[in-house]
Amino acid sequence: MGSATREALAQSVAALEAAQGSVDLSTAAELLDAGRVIDASAQLRTLIADPAAEPEVKAEVANRVFGGRVGQTAASLLGVIARGRWSSAEDLLAGVEELGIRAAAISAPDADLESELFQFGRAVSSNAELELALSAKLGSGDAKADLVQKLLAGKASEQTVLIVSQLVRQARGRRTGELLRRAASVVASQRGRTVATVTSASPLNDTQVERLRGVLGGMYKQDIAFNLVVDPELVGGMRIQAGDDVIDGSIASRLADLKLKLAG
Repeated sequence: MGSATREALAQSVAALEAAQGSVDLSTAAELLDAGRVIDASAQLRTLIADPAAEPEVKAEVANRVFGGRVGQTAASLLGVIARGRWSSAEDLLAGVEELGIRAAAISAPDADLESELFQFGRAVSSNAELELALSAKLGSGDAKADLVQKLLAGKASEQTVLIVSQLVRQARGRRTGELLRRAASVVASQRGRTVATVTSASPLNDTQVERLRGVLGGMYKQDIAFNLVVDPELVGGMRIQAGDDVIDGSIASRLADLKLKLAG
């Protein structure tokens, strides 16, 4: 991510924070829908992502396109996005998507969106047929969204259903698991937390989880949202992934390292 994109994204997130009192689920849906509209129009996408274009000209174009089809809060946020200086069209689309996900998180402060996204991602990864149905490039976006809604109906919050439905509609070449991991990370960031996926050979008890929360919280200087996975193949110990960091203290990993050393 270029410095221009980081600045544009920071400005957009700051505008979202300032508008929190008027952000609801419809705001999130409108932002995510707007991302699809921008993605579908090469002319619109190129103009808004053009760093040489005048910010107010870009904002006026965005207002003409979206002003009559979204609410006041979403329209204002799209104006901020349009005024931003994005490094590329792909960064622009990623920024709109992130703002929509953050809006969904704001609209349901008590819903465990990180866990719901993680669990659905696990379900997809463990089912090759479902993975193909949601990730196939030739599949209809609406059909994928309908499938998500059927699978999650009554099992997840409206926010999670919205996020997943919109992401599979606009995958932009990304696999479903990658989409959901990124979404969970954005939700956690909006809530001032870091997501840590902890895989252990046997279930962790409450004391172990709290001890781990203290250690990781000290490392990352943030509250920790846990995704706990049990994998007997680890034999013992645990593997922790937080963002791009991986801490592997499993016995299986140590045995694998030993085999490599012996083979060398």
